[in-house]
Amino acid sequence: MSLVFKALSDPTRRRILELLREREMSAGDLAGHFDLAKPTLSGHFSVLRDAGLVDVQRHGTSLIYRLNVSVLEEALMALMQGLRIGAARPESEPAASVEEAR
Repeated sequence: MSLVFKALSDPTRRRILELLREREMSAGDLAGHFDLAKPTLSGHFSVLRDAGLVDVQRHGTSLIYRLNVSVLEEALMALMQGLRIGAARPESEPAASVEEAR
């Protein structure tokens, strides 16, 4: 899980995921959206692959990247459970009022 959150911590990698949310793209197509050196972008792709957030397939000489939504969903669900977001509150534990939160 920490690899997923490490991958999501970088704005460039989050932007790559946003682009892949729209459609799968080749490394060259993705590179056209950034003003980064190819080795730098390749490093970002590696982090995303290692975290399981993207799947890669080779088509001829091109690498095609696709968003792996299930890993992202899993990470978000784990975070929500860890923070008890959406968890039912025991009846003995009243909800905090707005005034108490301040």
